[in-house]
Amino acid sequence: MRPLTMCAGTPRRGRWQRALLQLLAVLSLGIAFVGVVTPGLPTTEFVLLAAWAAARSSPRLHAWILRNRLLGPLLLQWQSGKLPRRAKWAATASMSAAGTFAALTIPHRPSVYFIVLCMACVLLWLWRKPEP
Repeated sequence: MRPLTMCAGTPRRGRWQRALLQLLAVLSLGIAFVGVVTPGLPTTEFVLLAAWAAARSSPRLHAWILRNRLLGPLLLQWQSGKLPRRAKWAATASMSAAGTFAALTIPHRPSVYFIVLCMACVLLWLWRKPEP
C-alpha cells in the first residue's frame, strides 16, 4: 500500500479516486442547482458536498466554485466558521417550505414529524453559529 503524501495541503490520491471525487463534485453541484427550484430537495448540503469533493480532487473546479458569484461568498464565510444572517433566514425559509410541503404530501405522520424534528435541530445549530 502506497503511503499518502501531502501535495499542496491535500493528501495525494490515485487517479480513480480523483475521478470519483470529481464525479461526486459535479453531480452534487448539478443536484444543488436542481434543488434551487425543486421543493424539498436540499441545495446547501449539495453545494457543501461539491466544494468538499472538488477540494480533494480538482483544484480548478474548487477554485471555480469559490469564485462563483453566488456560491463563493457563502462558502468562504462557511469555511471561516461564520454565516451571515440573510443565509440563516434563507435556510429557515427553505426548511419551513420543505416541512410544509412534507406535511401536505406525506401521509405517514411519524415520517413528517421526524423530518421536521431533524430540520428544527439543524436550524437550532445554524442559528447558534456566529455571524460576520
